[in-house]
Amino acid sequence: MAFKEFTLNETQSVVIYKRRASRSLRLSVSPTGQIRVTIPAWASYRAGLAFARSKQSWIADQKQPALRLLDGQAIGKAHHLRFLPQESLAKTKPTSRVTDSEVIIRYPATIGENDPNVQKLATAACTRALRIQAEQLLPKRLNTLAGLHGFDYNSVAVRQLKSRWGSCDHNSHIVLNIFLLQLPWDLIDYVLLHELTHTKVMRHGPVFWQTLEKSLPNAKHCRKEIKLYQPVFNSIGVSRMA
Repeated sequence: MAFKEFTLNETQSVVIYKRRASRSLRLSVSPTGQIRVTIPAWASYRAGLAFARSKQSWIADQKQPALRLLDGQAIGKAHHLRFLPQESLAKTKPTSRVTDSEVIIRYPATIGENDPNVQKLATAACTRALRIQAEQLLPKRLNTLAGLHGFDYNSVAVRQLKSRWGSCDHNSHIVLNIFLLQLPWDLIDYVLLHELTHTKVMRHGPVFWQTLEKSLPNAKHCRKEIKLYQPVFNSIGVSRMA
């Protein structure tokens, strides 16, 4: 699916996607604040940008409240977040540390864990922990599934993506989102097998879904359930995390 990113205004950008199956222009705003316009393949990117600019009032109304990281929250499959107030840090900045099992945030007790600077530091540290886990776990799992189901791919990279769980190009280079580790394992496998299926069938269509279902019979159910999640630390489906 072809796409380009444009500047919408001084503080926002918009990603415009072209889809062959689209018959009209569609606008959406993700929980992370990403603005997305989907247009028919024959339409111009300029038309998509003009459409987004005409809807800026609606976009402003969709602004989500800031997601707050919580003490004890699971970060991926191996870490938990710990907020530790420190009386001794009254005049210093908050600090972060990532261990084998915890993301530890120490901050002045006078400001609290909801302070924007504390939350910003926690987000950065949790992202670092998630990336470590993703680099350790996702390529190994992808290789295992490829072997089990007879897929071949050229390379795999692990990155932080804004809205997509993964991608596979025409040369069978696969990219996986570090936030996959915020999903339950069955949905992680769904995404990995989805991208592996693209090594045989690039375009979504009956043949693609039939090929995927040979490896994952409940692919339709997973496809529906994954829509409950977003690549963020706090997601709608967080209660199902395992």
